[in-house]
Amino acid sequence: MDSSSEKVVLREGDVQRALTRIAHEIAERNPPDRALAIVGIHRRGAFLAHRLRDLLEGLHDAAIPLGDLDIGFYRDDVASRPDAPVVHASHIDFDVTGRTVVIVDDVLFTGRTVRAAIEALFDYGRPERVQLAVLADRGHRELPIRPDYVGKNLPTSRAEHVHVRVRELDGLDEVAIAPAALEVA
Repeated sequence: MDSSSEKVVLREGDVQRALTRIAHEIAERNPPDRALAIVGIHRRGAFLAHRLRDLLEGLHDAAIPLGDLDIGFYRDDVASRPDAPVVHASHIDFDVTGRTVVIVDDVLFTGRTVRAAIEALFDYGRPERVQLAVLADRGHRELPIRPDYVGKNLPTSRAEHVHVRVRELDGLDEVAIAPAALEVA
């Protein structure tokens, strides 16, 4: 994809402000005495979850468990995909039972990734409640899933793609919207 055809809608400072605001909203709805944990969805959601956890620990002045989930085999389209899913290990080394778990992802689109994450999370126990934080919500839901915390609502068409870049993987933080790639005949 030619990056010149992308429209950058969040730059580095915008991403940091969005994460800071989300952290404050999470802290407001989940007081320090509530058993809180943060779990990111691979790949970029895991990096965003780590940043949110760091911000929340500063706000709560307490350690908050952090985990990450690979949902590759929990997707409802795994059998219909042409390529086998790239699997990363999930890391949840704490008991989720009785906790409020905030699942973190980079983009919310159809809701299918979040549904798979919830299913994967319940393999680790039964949380008291599950909340969802996303950096970008682009709409077009196919499942009745709504985020509790949103960095930016991005009205898009189904033909567009949202690209989230995080410095840990991509060398910079930004969110961009690009037209769908042209299909080669």
